[in-house]
Amino acid sequence: MRKLILVVIVLALVWNWLSAPRASYSEQLASLVEAGTALNGLALDRPPRQIELAGGRVLSIDDLDIRLRAEFGLQARVLGRRDYRWDRWSDLSPMDLALGWGPMSDPRVLSEIDIRQNGRFYFWRVDAFPIPRQQIENSSANMHIIPSRPDLFDQLASVESGDVLRLKGYLVDIDREDGTHWRTSMRRDDSGDGACELFLITSIARF
Repeated sequence: MRKLILVVIVLALVWNWLSAPRASYSEQLASLVEAGTALNGLALDRPPRQIELAGGRVLSIDDLDIRLRAEFGLQARVLGRRDYRWDRWSDLSPMDLALGWGPMSDPRVLSEIDIRQNGRFYFWRVDAFPIPRQQIENSSANMHIIPSRPDLFDQLASVESGDVLRLKGYLVDIDREDGTHWRTSMRRDDSGDGACELFLITSIARF
């Protein structure tokens, strides 16, 4: 019996190590990324704010070029969190957050919507629409999260569904030396493949 308990404990520790995201690129990004100008007007009942950047500064780290497309910030409720360890981008973006603002931050509305994440996508389902479909699509998004510093990585690691966060940073495009790339959405009214934001976080606050 004692051996069985020991095996269970070891397996639990291994599973926790395998499933928990770990910092990697964030340690190198810390010396390159500077916080942008303050984005005013971030509130739970307002959509994200975006200031597009002319020129698009590029951060080069190892085999990556990270192009800053826009300053970006929002206050939102966490609708879901999904950690990734084994896909081609997990060393850079170890988690996705499904985020909702405006009507999609209202717990009464969310209680009527089934939300899940898988394969870097966010899915929702309803039996009856508590709000119009367009409001669901335009007031929520799945965002690929890139922590710019190890301390932000640690803060994000404890985020749970239902939390209210204020996040600031940049929307970015990523190119790898092997020819693969990852592109951010620059709109809030899109859906489907390519509609996710690639969000380099420079600031996080919890409410």
